[in-house]
Amino acid sequence: MSIKLAVLKSGEDIIADVKELIVEENIVGYLFDNPHTVTSSNNIFREEGSDEGQIQISLRPWLILSKDTQVPIRPDWLVTIVEPVDMLVNIYEEKVNGKSKVDSVDEQSNSDNED
Repeated sequence: MSIKLAVLKSGEDIIADVKELIVEENIVGYLFDNPHTVTSSNNIFREEGSDEGQIQISLRPWLILSKDTQVPIRPDWLVTIVEPVDMLVNIYEEKVNGKSKVDSVDEQSNSDNED
């Protein structure tokens, strides 16, 4: 697969490089490589009449007490797997590849209106 955002039954949002584990043409699980928990603020600040807002996103290793960087996941623990927005992919890649030491980023969010 590729970098995906997974929602687990526990309610956690996990971003990882996700691969399918297949046995005899059946998906028996998923392998999360470098999984990170995604946390975002629920507060979006808007000025009256403006569609612009800010949201804070932070990533941290999912299993911080484990040495493992690859974690198998049973399919019955997944609610869904989706494509993350480009901004989240960029933050994840920077963190995993060591290009950035920033754990959280404030992003300006523009609605469908771009100047």
